[in-house]
Amino acid sequence: MKTLVLVFHPDLNGQSRINAALAKAAGELEDVTVRDEYALYPDGKIDVAAEQAAVEAADRVVFQFPLYWLSSPALLKTWEDEVLQHGWAYGSDGHAFEGTEFGVAVSAGSPEEAYQTDGANKFTIDQILVPFEATSNYVGATWVKPFVTYSAFGLSDEALAESVENYKKFLAK
Repeated sequence: MKTLVLVFHPDLNGQSRINAALAKAAGELEDVTVRDEYALYPDGKIDVAAEQAAVEAADRVVFQFPLYWLSSPALLKTWEDEVLQHGWAYGSDGHAFEGTEFGVAVSAGSPEEAYQTDGANKFTIDQILVPFEATSNYVGATWVKPFVTYSAFGLSDEALAESVENYKKFLAK
């Protein structure tokens, strides 16, 4: 299975400890292609044809990003708006994602307990990620349970190493 990991972190090689480690690990796997979208498009101008070709070459697409205000970084929204075109991703002639698995890999600053209905955020991680699941459904992809790294702001080296190993397993499924 060919997997495409689209990484959306505005400073992957600078301020990102978690997403940089996950992206590096993903890139070491056979049949996994990693694209650092902010490095590819620092001006925010997305090459739609190149992104669509990358998606078409994959059996699974994973958006990897840090949660920003319980949402995604801005370039991911721009990517969705521009790449997921009518007639390509959806609509009567839009079949690009049929037979494709789709998921997200997110890093969350707070601990898992904060992502409960009785926790600090008042919503589970699955509830927060509903827009991505809905997008998956809308384009006819098969939704994959999200991969989440919690406590990103204070994650120990040992916990990060465990998350990296679990991410490799997630991508290898």
